[in-house]
Amino acid sequence: MHAKGEFEVKLAPLQDDMPEKMGRMSIDKKFTGDLTGTGRGQMIHGMGEVEGSGVYVAVERVTGTIGGRTGSFLLYHQGVMTRGTPDLNVLVVPDSGSGDFKGITGTLNITITEGKHFYDFEYAL
Repeated sequence: MHAKGEFEVKLAPLQDDMPEKMGRMSIDKKFTGDLTGTGRGQMIHGMGEVEGSGVYVAVERVTGTIGGRTGSFLLYHQGVMTRGTPDLNVLVVPDSGSGDFKGITGTLNITITEGKHFYDFEYAL
């Protein structure tokens, strides 16, 4: 099954004692389209010594509705940027679904076009 749409994201730095070139941020999202709901989580990121290189990992809980089903599930993000070339994987955390999303599996692809964020969520229940 597929769900497509757009999302708005707000990132905010969190106070911490991370080493230089590393940081932690909160994630707040609003999904529209086939998936309507919110995402909340945290991200840890690190920057390489070469501009445009770095990495991030994040976990977020998505709560919302897809195709008349309502519940929540966790997404795990793993992103690597090598001199400006991105490689991003966003997966549903196994056995994290609740409500109508119990047993959900899937992959969420993110694209950014002209500053707008879009998702293409391929999932199975």
